[in-house]
Amino acid sequence: MIKGSNQLAVTDEIITSKIYLIGNNKVMIDRDLAVLYDIKAIRLREQVKRNIERFPENFMFQLSEYEADILVSQNAIPSRQHLGGSLPYAFTEHGILMLANVIKSERVIKMSIQIIEIFVRMSEMLLTYKDILHKLEEIERRFIDHDQQIMLIFEYLKQIEAIT
Repeated sequence: MIKGSNQLAVTDEIITSKIYLIGNNKVMIDRDLAVLYDIKAIRLREQVKRNIERFPENFMFQLSEYEADILVSQNAIPSRQHLGGSLPYAFTEHGILMLANVIKSERVIKMSIQIIEIFVRMSEMLLTYKDILHKLEEIERRFIDHDQQIMLIFEYLKQIEAIT
């Protein structure tokens, strides 16, 4: 990323690496968003606090101590200090979209669009994987039925063999 520039020089892979799963929510942390938006994290939090009514809990929430510890241990984050010292705020896809409405800059708007597009692609991939999983489960059920039918045939063959 080019510091102080409105040009987007952030790859989708970099953004994807900053999306975490906390509970059932795909989220991004305030500090990571500030870096992507090329603003100070404190400014981002100030804008959120000034517009808190725009950020219900399903848009943004502050991590608990436990969630912060899990985030660090499961995501190759060096330490809690890397999260900014205090408990960070986590933004869902909707919260990220709302950030673009409260932090008025061309870079934030463009970056938010890029981030939302990644969230959408992730959701589409998840639906595809769910469809594949469903089909695999269906195939597995068929094989179980076939296994039972084959076992029954072998049992009948053993009975016929015992009679003859």
